Amino acid sequence: MERERYGDFGFNDPAELSRIKAEVSSSSLYNEDLAPTGPEERTWTTYNIAALWIGMAIVITTYTLASGLMAAGMLWWQALLTISLGNLLVLVPMLLNAHAGTKWGVPFPVFARASFGVRGANFAAIARALVACGWFGIQTWIGGLALSSLMGAVWGGWGNVPGNTAITFMVFWAIQVVIIWFGVEGVKWFEAFSAPLLIAGSLALLAWGISAGGGLGNVLSTSSGLQTGNAPFWALFWPSLAANVGYWITVSLNIPDFTRYARNQRSQVVGQAIGLPLTMTAFSFIGIAVTAATIVVFDEAIWDPVALITRLLTDLPILLIIAMIVIAIAQISTNMAANVVSPSFDFSNLAPKYISFRMGGLITALLGIVSFPWVLFNNVGAYIFTWLVGYGSLLGAIGAVMIVDYWILRGRHLDLADLYKHDGRYAYSGGWNWRAIAAIVIGVGPVLPGFIKAATTPGFAGVFENPTFVESLYNYGLFFTFLVAGIAYLILTLATGGATEPTREAGREPETA
Repeated sequence: MERERYGDFGFNDPAELSRIKAEVSSSSLYNEDLAPTGPEERTWTTYNIAALWIGMAIVITTYTLASGLMAAGMLWWQALLTISLGNLLVLVPMLLNAHAGTKWGVPFPVFARASFGVRGANFAAIARALVACGWFGIQTWIGGLALSSLMGAVWGGWGNVPGNTAITFMVFWAIQVVIIWFGVEGVKWFEAFSAPLLIAGSLALLAWGISAGGGLGNVLSTSSGLQTGNAPFWALFWPSLAANVGYWITVSLNIPDFTRYARNQRSQVVGQAIGLPLTMTAFSFIGIAVTAATIVVFDEAIWDPVALITRLLTDLPILLIIAMIVIAIAQISTNMAANVVSPSFDFSNLAPKYISFRMGGLITALLGIVSFPWVLFNNVGAYIFTWLVGYGSLLGAIGAVMIVDYWILRGRHLDLADLYKHDGRYAYSGGWNWRAIAAIVIGVGPVLPGFIKAATTPGFAGVFENPTFVESLYNYGLFFTFLVAGIAYLILTLATGGATEPTREAGREPETA
């Protein structure tokens, strides 16, 4: 009975886990937020995991993702196919990294110690944390816009208030800072509560689009009016596919932050397989259909759902308030799950005895302000082709190192106690695994020329013509860096005899340098 109960976990019983915690509790690498979760904390069901993804995926940036691809020149079905394929692809590393969270009960930065070293893990963790801070800023900016529209519906003179958008941005920011204090369990409750509400709101918006647009067939045929660019499909496909994989590659790294609370492996696998690709594809389709419907109704494409809802419900302030509350919930549910939980753990990993989960959340919120989210969101080229592809390339390389290390080199076995020790097998050389860092450099280096070219295009358009061979590697983004970094890490490790994991019964010797 006990064997069956703990079969998915990396420990035999609570007594063993308690012994491990007692052994490492005095280490500077340990605090209660980073400690492995016990059976009593494994309360997330399949529904909770699926609801987590519904809450993260139903958000304004997902709504506008397909529209951005169509603006560059794709047809509606090409954009939807690209998004669907991208999310099926990112589900693979998502599930591979999620396994460690459920089995060993550790968050992402602690899991990264096995491959990067107990100090080198901070490199991977902070790389993930910084992109989360940027995303936090973007989602907070969008939430502030929704709040500004709500204020305008309640009070007609709101638009004349100087800096009204900046005010609502800061108010929305402050609301989320308060929520940070409720921790991961609060995120679980909020996602479970908001998922049905977000699905209902999405279906209501789709129903309006189909009805007002003269039927689904007419809406989809009208969608060609969303194409303002004329770039060939294959010129757009690879960077767009990389961008869509990059959309969630961040979470594929830190997914152990959530799956460490899953009841078993089945709960997290089924929950993610249902929640991620289906929700992303469905909500992107809603974005396409509703935006195309605005062409039929208003003779212009209204890309921003906040602007659309405000226009539709200006004379119905009560409905407008309800709609804006739903949008605010969508932004908060995404921000709390995707952009607060991970960096809170990541910053805590820098100095576990001094930075708690809550303090890490406050650091995230502050950095989100200085990321200039209004610049990123207001420029679709900067958003898709520079931000997502560029940072996805780096995180793809980090993910490859972790997956190769855990699944191929270590056979899914970790020494739980040594993850919290400065002199354990994950100490490597001064706490750094040079093989992992070298693999990242080898994987990311070749795409840097293309990234620099994309980042310096006029108006931050992101797309550039007539690239050299080296510059063209950037178009393949994280696909290139994932493959190259993974192979490089495997070769470097096998060639130098590192990352061998002894059996559970064997003695704990430090990892070779």
